[in-house]
Amino acid sequence: MPRFVIHKHKATHLHYDFRLEMDGVLKSWAVPKGVSEETGIKRLAVAVEDHPLDYIDFEGIIPEGQYGAGTVEIWDNGNYELESREKEKLVFKLNGKKLKGRYALIHTNGKNWLVFKLKAT
Repeated sequence: MPRFVIHKHKATHLHYDFRLEMDGVLKSWAVPKGVSEETGIKRLAVAVEDHPLDYIDFEGIIPEGQYGAGTVEIWDNGNYELESREKEKLVFKLNGKKLKGRYALIHTNGKNWLVFKLKAT
């Protein structure tokens, strides 16, 4: 089953990096306010470059002068089940330590997406 991770990233600004194991890489989005544990709260998720799979377990400090400089810790992780995948919409079920349930990522424009928890069915 594919994995996911949410890194709490204290860089220039505190944000959360949401990463899904997909297509041999970690598809990644920066989520300024974090992925909500509550149904229906939409959060901005900005698509960023894919990361290598071994980054899923990374915790530590990225040195000053390097891209993403700051402290990175794992906020949540686990596996997920992809329910549907379209060009501009992903629906998946997270099974993490903190986040559980059905979520969606919807592309809005450019690199911007919305991530939110769906109502239980």
